[in-house]
Amino acid sequence: MRAVSYTKFGPADKVLELTRLDTPSPAAGEVLVRVAFSGVNPSDAKARAGARPGVTKPAFDRIIPHSDGSGVIDAVGDGVDPARVGQPVWIWNGQWQRAFGTAADHIALPADQAVPLPEGVSLEAGATLGIPGLTAAQTVFGGGEVAGKTLLVSGGAGAVGHDAVQLAKWAGATVIATCAASGIDRVRAAGADHAFDYSDPDLAAKINDASGGQGVDRAVEVEFGANAALLAEVMKPLGTIAAYGSGKDMTPQIPFGAFLFKALKIDVTLIYILHAPERQAAIARLHRALGEGALRPSIHAIYPLDACAAAQDTTMTPGRAGAVLLDLR
Repeated sequence: MRAVSYTKFGPADKVLELTRLDTPSPAAGEVLVRVAFSGVNPSDAKARAGARPGVTKPAFDRIIPHSDGSGVIDAVGDGVDPARVGQPVWIWNGQWQRAFGTAADHIALPADQAVPLPEGVSLEAGATLGIPGLTAAQTVFGGGEVAGKTLLVSGGAGAVGHDAVQLAKWAGATVIATCAASGIDRVRAAGADHAFDYSDPDLAAKINDASGGQGVDRAVEVEFGANAALLAEVMKPLGTIAAYGSGKDMTPQIPFGAFLFKALKIDVTLIYILHAPERQAAIARLHRALGEGALRPSIHAIYPLDACAAAQDTTMTPGRAGAVLLDLR
């Protein structure tokens, strides 16, 4: 099979190589998926670059990157229903703590990590549901129902944020989103009741006005460290900050007094290690929203497999408007 892989950390165009490897066989409890689209995420690019704290070399001799993807089941291992052969699926955690991910013609993985694709949902959309989709669902709904509540989504034009805006609005929340000025119209079109330029010097006042002076119940936060002071101003007492990123400041300082006297909760979300019941609940939310036409994942760019390096670089580009995919068909 064709596969993109790397054996050492470094720049994408220096260490990623298109190779031919043996097609894997599914072990007991596994399925073999013929990959149609591989989802490329910032976490994939960071892992390949060696940007994880304390990690000095790859965990495996050869790594095929990418945890997200979609395709069709080609074969099943012992203990898996043979009727699943030919089933369209989407993939989660394809390369999490494993050597071989979805940047290849085939991937063998545990059967429950190949989720049946809902009828009418494209393979392209399916390849976005792993990290962006599940992160959006968990950060929006991880504290329960949001109907009647006010949610703040930072980075509302990004892959996770754009999904989160749609999901929160579908569920009956008042949605306030921040993004670059260039993304405001797109975020409003996704359902945001209010969309503001994150660089606006009056941002806190505008968010407070948009909440009717009551504050934000739940924040979906992509840059916790950079926005901690803002959150202290705009959150409602007893509100929750669902933080899934802090790339600009990985050792953030928080205004603890302001957090303390509002009794704010910080809910750090890492989608890779969700317990099974939470993951199943998030999957069910995604499928319902897709089925009702309330969630339309945005695709920023699709590259061929041999342009994997460009795809990984693109996924790290600020202002990216949606998911980045590799087309392996």
